[in-house]
This record gives sequence, structure tokens and C-alpha cells, in this order.
Amino acid sequence: MSTDDANGDRDERNVLGGELAPCGHEPTTGYLRDGRCRDVDGDAGEHTLCAVVTAEFLRYSRDRGNDLITPRPEFDFPGLTPGDRWCLCVGRWLEAAEAGVAPPVVLEATNESVLRSVDADRLREHEFDPEAFDPERLD
Repeated sequence: MSTDDANGDRDERNVLGGELAPCGHEPTTGYLRDGRCRDVDGDAGEHTLCAVVTAEFLRYSRDRGNDLITPRPEFDFPGLTPGDRWCLCVGRWLEAAEAGVAPPVVLEATNESVLRSVDADRLREHEFDPEAFDPERLD
């Protein structure tokens, strides 16, 4: 990405090839806190995968030293609760997938850059289904 793109003004695509949809505004997510999982220069964690977090995933992440539950106002981070949509680090999602606790993925809001690390079929296996979603999922 060019330096001009660091502000998030360029058109970005999702993993389905369409326009990148917003991930979430309650709370507002994204490296730029603009609601989108943009591929941004300087974002070492690659917060480009839009997921609907579960209690199981939040506990898993906290137990590995990445507490996404506790608010951190100094980082403009409100703390997450099950059911929130959040732009996750691709690496953390992959770790969670290997452990069997990956939260579902909102494909329309997941940046196409994720395809450098995660196969499209694997993402589809974890596609968010609002009809079947249980934010308190324990298995």
C-alpha cells in the first residue's frame, strides 16, 4: 500500500471481491477507528479480519495475554462483549482457528488482504450466519 493510502481513503475490496463493507460502529472498530477492517501501513497486527466475537474467543484471547474484554480508554478501546463485531489480527484468528475457537467471520467486511494468510475456503467454513450465531458459544 502506498503512503497516500494510509489514511484509508482508497477503495478496498473484501474477500468476496466486492467493496469492503463496514465491520462495526458499536463499538467502532478498525485500526483507524472508522468501522472498517482496512489494510493500513503501520498496522503491524493486520487488523483486517471482521469477526463477531464469542465469549469463548474472548476468554481464549485473554488467556493468551490479549485482553479484549477490559476497556482501555487510552487506546480508544471500549472492551468487547460477545456479539460485538471487531477487526481482528489475522494471526490471532488463525491461532484461534487452530485451537477450535475461532469466531465467525463477516466476509463482506473482511479485507481481501487476509487471503495472503488464510485460504478462502477456510474463511467460508467460518462464515458468520446470524441465524445460527450463539455469542455465548462454549464448544
